[in-house]
Amino acid sequence: MIKTIVGTADFIESLRGKKATFMLALSNTKTANIEGITQAGIPGMIHLTPTLDSEFLCTGEVRSLDNIAETPKGVPTPALITRGVHLLSPYSRIELLDLGLEVKPKVDYFKLYNFDIEPSDNIAKGANIDAQTLFQKGVEFGQSYKCQDDYIILGESVPSGTTTAMATAIGLRYKAKEAFSSSFKNVPNDIRKNTLKLALSHLNHKDDIFAILGKLGDNMLIFNAGFILGLNNQIPLVLAGGTQMASVLLIVNKILRLMGGTMETSNLALCTTKWVAEDENSDIKALIELLQFPINAYYSDFDFSLTNHPALKLYDEGEAKEGVGAGGALMYANLNGISKENITKQVEAFLQ
Repeated sequence: MIKTIVGTADFIESLRGKKATFMLALSNTKTANIEGITQAGIPGMIHLTPTLDSEFLCTGEVRSLDNIAETPKGVPTPALITRGVHLLSPYSRIELLDLGLEVKPKVDYFKLYNFDIEPSDNIAKGANIDAQTLFQKGVEFGQSYKCQDDYIILGESVPSGTTTAMATAIGLRYKAKEAFSSSFKNVPNDIRKNTLKLALSHLNHKDDIFAILGKLGDNMLIFNAGFILGLNNQIPLVLAGGTQMASVLLIVNKILRLMGGTMETSNLALCTTKWVAEDENSDIKALIELLQFPINAYYSDFDFSLTNHPALKLYDEGEAKEGVGAGGALMYANLNGISKENITKQVEAFLQ
């Protein structure tokens, strides 16, 4: 079942039974190297998380490491959900966006777009991104992209991305400090607070929007903001993610305001998981309501209540919430008649 966060059910219902291109944006930020800031992967090898996620999504295997990425508490990557849906009701195609990876995924026959982007630096020291050039690459990709399916589902895998997303929103003067989620159940607020303080200290009053994004953001946020504006509502686009994708929209919103421009958004939506939508430590609805353009936002009413697997039970306890487009994948499953029971069984099968 798909529930509405804001907007109406009409947009999502119009996609029922249609086929999608699943696009996964991948990047590394050295912010993830801050000890204790993220649990989106294997300690000491967090940089491999997007690489492993994309390998598993495409092939059902991890090739750059012996084991699939999981948190220190044993929570497996949401890529299991996204891959599980693909096996039950395949996306027409899977495409990967390399937006600055330390290690390229080992996959053949899958479209891997390379934009010559380097991983971004730690925002506590300044992310050091040429944001205007990166944004323009996103715009040009959106303008030239030819979708071969009915719509696009755009997910992401960026360890510590919720921290850079929060810093970006605050740097752009949004009142959003308490609205961002975390991969942790118990959010590492002290570490985040200190990182944010150091990141914001690099700003000065002369900074324009691209200077701010270049110091506080990550590659996924900036590129995808450009991609959305480049697509210009011509293709139905579902942002499959939580507060990070909301931050992408906040960047789009700010750029439109500064340009005095408007954008038709009837073909744009966000879809996340129940774990994000009902998270007590974040507020995705509040983030979306900061936008000055209308948008439909949804969540898939899926949980692991049907499983007895202890690792999957941790999702329902708040230890993992979103990633690798899991919310959009669950939406796709629902729109194509796949039951909660079948999804649960498929994800359990990966862990046997």
